[in-house]
Parts: sequence; structure tokens; C-alpha cells
Amino acid sequence: MQFFDSDDWVISSAGGMTGEAYIAQSADEKIFLKRNSSPFLAVLSAEGFVPKLLWTKRLANGDVLTAQQWLNGRELNSEDMTSKQVAKLLKKIHSSEPLVFMLSRLGKEPKTPSGILKELEINHCKRPEQSPVQEALSFLRLTADHADFPDKMVCHADINHNNWIIDHADHLYLVDWDQAVIADPALDLALMLYWYVDEKDWERWLAYYGWPLTDYLRLRMHWYMLSQTLTLMFWHQDHGQIKEAHQFEKDLMSLNQYSIDRFSNDLL
Repeated sequence: MQFFDSDDWVISSAGGMTGEAYIAQSADEKIFLKRNSSPFLAVLSAEGFVPKLLWTKRLANGDVLTAQQWLNGRELNSEDMTSKQVAKLLKKIHSSEPLVFMLSRLGKEPKTPSGILKELEINHCKRPEQSPVQEALSFLRLTADHADFPDKMVCHADINHNNWIIDHADHLYLVDWDQAVIADPALDLALMLYWYVDEKDWERWLAYYGWPLTDYLRLRMHWYMLSQTLTLMFWHQDHGQIKEAHQFEKDLMSLNQYSIDRFSNDLL
């Protein structure tokens, strides 16, 4: 695809689920390109959460191309995710009013447990009955009101370690914001803690972040972990990725057991 008037650039795919990301390289420069990225990117760049936005260009076919600084650094690994640096950046992101303002201007409505539950139930109606799914939805219905939190902020909602990049100057960035939503920060915290941090260390990691580990936060994180696991399982089923869908079903069964072990005395 021709992005530049000159032939001095070599364009290659940068991978990703959307297929809209590219790497452009000339003899003396390397940049990251993305087609039809959200205007949200400019705010993320201004806040220092993503690599610097260099320019924006409208192509002849109407597509919008953005170019970002190429980082000489590396992706984080699973062990890195337990660090104080990650917790501090995530809290800074969750505290950013400009991010909320911009996503709101772009038409994003805040996500609530009741709204998420409604989407899941509509999605579930199209599928064969599965006991783990029914168990998870029962818990989500029972606890949706208890899991609501009034202070909604921008959540990344896809905080896999591959989306965290640290450069040679030890500056940390969080990239790939296509799934960003306005929601309870517990959504991101659930993905972070359940995937990367031993439960015995949750209190310590949350102290880095700046929140205490209360029963209320535990419930909210578990609620979002269940709902996100269902969402991901449904997505992989819809895309014919049976192995991945099966893994999320196994995760769902473990989470259902945790629902019983941790919350049954208080809520069930």
C-alpha cells in the first residue's frame, strides 16, 4: 500500500488484530504507522502514555494515517507486570481527566455492570447452553448492583504484557488502545491482578497503585474478571478459534469456583 510519495520507505505489517498497523523504515528513520486510528491518540500522546505522535495525514482514499515515534526498547514480560512502575502508570492513566473528556466527546458512554450484563445475555442467547456460562451469568446477575462503582475513568481493557513497552531511558508506555472504555478502574485491575500477580501479593501491588484491598474492590474485580472472560470466550468462539475458546472456558470454571469459595457466605 502506498503511504508516501517517495519510494525511499519500506512498509511492513506490524501485526495486531486489526491489520491496520505498519512499520515504515527509510535509510535513516523508522516510524510506527496506523491507519484510521482514533483522535483519542492525540490526547494519549500529549499525556505521555503512548509514544509521541509525529504527524497525521489524510490519504487520497479518505483514510487517515498517523505516525508515531519508534521506540528503541522492549515489551514487558509477565514478571515485569508486578512492578511498582506498572502500578504507578496505570493509576496515572486512571486519574486522567483529559482521557475521559476525549472519549466522552467521541461518543463513548460509561460502562456499567448492568449494561455489560445485558450485552452478555444477548450474546449468550445465540449459543448452545453451557453450564459454566450459566453459573457465571447467575453470579453476575446476583452481584451486578453490589459491583457498581460511581467513579468511572478511562480503562485500557486489554492490558496484556505485550502492550506495555519500556524504552532505553526507562520510560514506560501502554499502547494499543482500540478497546478503551469509560468504566470502573477495577476492570483493568482485575485483568492485571488475576493474570499477573499472585493473590498473596495483591495487597502489596495495590498499595503501589494507591488503593486498599477491600472486600468491595475484591467483588468488583471478580465481577469484571468473570465478565471479561465470558466476552473473550464468546469472541474466540465467533472467530472459530476453538482452542483459545476452550482455554477461556477452563478459566471460567476456575472463576466460578472462586465465586463460591470467596463470596458465597456474603452474597450467594
